[in-house]
This record gives sequence, C-alpha cells and structure tokens, in this order.
Amino acid sequence: MHILGVYNIKGGVGKTATAVNLAYLASRQGYRTLIWDLDPQAAATFYFRIKPKVKGGSRKLIAGKVDLDEVVKATDFENLDMLPADFSYRNMDLRLEDAKKPTKQLLKLLRPLSKAYDYVFLDCPPSISLVSENIFRAAEGLLLPLIPTTLSLRTYQQLLDFLEGHRITGLELMPFFSMVDRRKRMHLDVMRDLPDQRGELLKAQIPYASDVEKMGIHRMPVEGFAPNSFAASAYQALWMDVQERLGNGI
Repeated sequence: MHILGVYNIKGGVGKTATAVNLAYLASRQGYRTLIWDLDPQAAATFYFRIKPKVKGGSRKLIAGKVDLDEVVKATDFENLDMLPADFSYRNMDLRLEDAKKPTKQLLKLLRPLSKAYDYVFLDCPPSISLVSENIFRAAEGLLLPLIPTTLSLRTYQQLLDFLEGHRITGLELMPFFSMVDRRKRMHLDVMRDLPDQRGELLKAQIPYASDVEKMGIHRMPVEGFAPNSFAASAYQALWMDVQERLGNGI
C-alpha cells in the first residue's frame, strides 16, 4: 500500500484539487484507492458529495475506539473510497498529544487497511503541527504543490528545515508547480530557475485554470466533466510522474 500525503504549509495552492484528481486517476487504473480528508474545512469531502461527519470524531479515532474501515464511505467512482473530514479534526493535535507515541498514530490507524487498498491519499491541512508530523512519518511520499512565487518557495524551504530538524528521513519529496499562470513574469522566472536548484521537482505543471475551479460546481474530479481539457491532461501527466518516481509498483 502506497501512502501519499498532499501537503503544503500554505493554503490555496491546489492541494485538495491534486489529492482529488490523483486519487480518481489511480482508481480509474483499477487501483483500490482511499482518500482521507484530514482538513476540517472538508473541501475534498465536498467534492465527492459526502457528508463531512465521522462517527465519534477525532477523539474516538485516535483513542482506537473506532476503526477506520468503519467510517470509510464509497464515492460515486469505482475503486475509490473516502474517509471524510470531520469538524473535530480541528482538535486533532490535542488528541494526538494525549496518545502514546503521538507522532505515529496515523500510521497505526492506517496499517490495518494495507490489504484493502493499493493507494491512500492524505489531503492534509495547511500547517506545521503534530498532525503534519504524523503525516510525514506515515507517508511514503509527499506531493507538494508550489505556486511559482518567492513566498511559496520560502515555505518549501521551511518544510525542508522542519524535516531535517526532526530527523524525518526516507520520505520521497515530490514538489511540482501548481496554479501556473504563464502570463506572469515571476511564474516564468521561477519555473526557469528552480529546476536547476531542486532535482526532486516533478516535470508536470498544473495550470491556473477555470476547469479546476469548476470542480466546486460539478463536485467531481476534472476528468469527470472536462476530460479533454488542458487541466485534465496536466493531472494525467502529474500522475504519470508520481508513478514513475514510485517505481510504478504496488
């Protein structure tokens, strides 16, 4: 089972759209796929037309009183399930602090699902927190949408510093450019210069496109309503990059 976090310290960078579209593409290839919406804002849950409610909330999940498979919901798409967000996730840091081995609780919860799913995508809240550290220690890889701006690159460096300072190793970092607007000179300059500095950067780039914004209207992945769009092709390219980086195996 591949566990992939979709993460950024900043909000509004295309994180949830990435998690939703890649989870859909994995399921379309026949992989048994789960997306866990860990963000109390519940955007991924909204996209899949599922009620943002988990029985017992984060308190019972972290305490081990509810198994994840008891709260998983089916989506409208074959091979694709969702563990919805719950507003109580806003207090998940507090629940984790009270648990034994607080940085490894999410991994403990996910392990029993290893025979049920090929891919698990974690849609992560935008913060550096105990929840974040749990994600870093549970995931095999971390997808990092970066808007090509100076501030976005600064937050990426902050993440690298955090991982080094907390001795988190073995995590495959997969940054990629997101919400790209080729009309902006700064975007073009950053996209030109950064690949020479960061060898881990994926080749695919996600555009700033109205079809991505329309996911909120259609409440489904881009390919579900605009399969021939540039945005759909971009997510397909990104998924191919991810599979190549992971070795394309289960």
